[in-house]
Amino acid sequence: MPDTNDRQFMERALIEARAALAHGDVPIGAVAVDRATGHIVGRGHNQRELLQDPTAHAEMLALTAAAAHYRSWRLVNVDLFVTLEPCPMCAGACVLARIPRLVYAAADPKAGAHVSVMRLFDVPALNHRVAVEAGLLAEQSAELLREFFAALRVAKGGGEDPAPPLGA
Repeated sequence: MPDTNDRQFMERALIEARAALAHGDVPIGAVAVDRATGHIVGRGHNQRELLQDPTAHAEMLALTAAAAHYRSWRLVNVDLFVTLEPCPMCAGACVLARIPRLVYAAADPKAGAHVSVMRLFDVPALNHRVAVEAGLLAEQSAELLREFFAALRVAKGGGEDPAPPLGA
């Protein structure tokens, strides 16, 4: 059973995910949490469409905000909560930032870098290990994504496009 605080942090990440909807981005959210105090030190939601930036993923924005908070790229006392399994870029950023723990909600069968498509966190040559926990509020996150992509298909004329990727 997840820690009560973990659930609250994932709920905050879901709030961030919903914020992405306001500007037409895939609803993925993230919060970076100081392990000692339990304070949120960074937050982000997808802003690729808003910023026209391929790197503006929720995780990247939350990690950048946390790094600014600490004035350090080493985030050794930060846990990251994300509504979707990170892509390779975001998983790599978690390793490079040296975060100790990542908690994500739903799996991403199209771009997930924990277990779905690849296992980046298991690469033995990497200089840091991130403890990963998956599945916390997975259904809520997956439902938000399903609703977003269903609405997108309707907006595009209801075509029978193959299922869009869940990834950021």
